[in-house]
Amino acid sequence: MSAPRLPIVALALAFAATQALAQGFSFSTPDDEERAEREAKESRIATQLSTPCRAELKNKKIMVVIGERQSNGYLSADQRNYGPHYEAINGRLRALGLRTYTPEEIRRQIAQAEVDAMMRNDPDAALSASKRLGASFVLRGLISAQASQNLVIAVNQVSVDMAFTLTGSDGRPISTADARSASYAGADVARMALTLVNEQADEVVARLYSDYCTRAGLGAGAKRAPKKP
Repeated sequence: MSAPRLPIVALALAFAATQALAQGFSFSTPDDEERAEREAKESRIATQLSTPCRAELKNKKIMVVIGERQSNGYLSADQRNYGPHYEAINGRLRALGLRTYTPEEIRRQIAQAEVDAMMRNDPDAALSASKRLGASFVLRGLISAQASQNLVIAVNQVSVDMAFTLTGSDGRPISTADARSASYAGADVARMALTLVNEQADEVVARLYSDYCTRAGLGAGAKRAPKKP
């Protein structure tokens, strides 16, 4: 009597399992990779946030301005429109002991046209505004959010790009930090966009903080103390 035949599906599964074991495959591999990536990110952030920062740098004031690149290419920089996005970054900077201006302080002393020029990377406008405000450093953030509908499963999806540039009041570059995130969204696309901004804010601020504490020095937006005779 011939040996009973295994169903084709069972044979295929047995072969696949053998191949998987030979290649070290595990069904938990995707989860392991995600966990390793998350732990690496958390470790990187913790290392950057532990960067020693001199007291004189923490006492310098930073002007933070946020703008948005809209889908039609128009750059909007009216600070009244970006309170939650501003706070996502500003709140973290202040929690680290850095000094920043409130949007109200900026609006009272800096004309909107000057803010627009700063967002277009006009160094003269940045220098003029920082002098009037008394800021030693300028942090410009440009956020681009795009919403669309996934044609396959008919749901909204949103992607957010953030780009931040920290300079001295003299325009000297100190740090840049970029981040991108995307997700499916419900009916409230704007809320999901803000959620994505908050999810990326820790990593962005950690990079800016580390560079600020190590690269700003006394030569960017600050005067050197005179040498003692």
